[in-house]
Amino acid sequence: MNKLLATLIAGFFAAGVFAQAPAAPAAAPAAAPAKVEAKADMKAAKEEKKAEHKAVKAEKKAHKADKKAEKVAAAPAPAPVADKK
Repeated sequence: MNKLLATLIAGFFAAGVFAQAPAAPAAAPAAAPAKVEAKADMKAAKEEKKAEHKAVKAEKKAHKADKKAEKVAAAPAPAPVADKK
């Protein structure tokens, strides 16, 4: 019982000391602009990557259309079918 009482008193003492601790230093808000700048950089990089992806996709689409046009041009004309009567 004495150990329990001593633990409770020590806990209350520690809680009281913690509650009276000084506030956090004011240096934390100064880091916020760097975070905003990093976020803007990430957004710009994302937009650049998206634009690059669209360009590659359009290039592939154009290449595919060219291949299809070549295939159609290279295909022999179908032989005329004689009418059977």
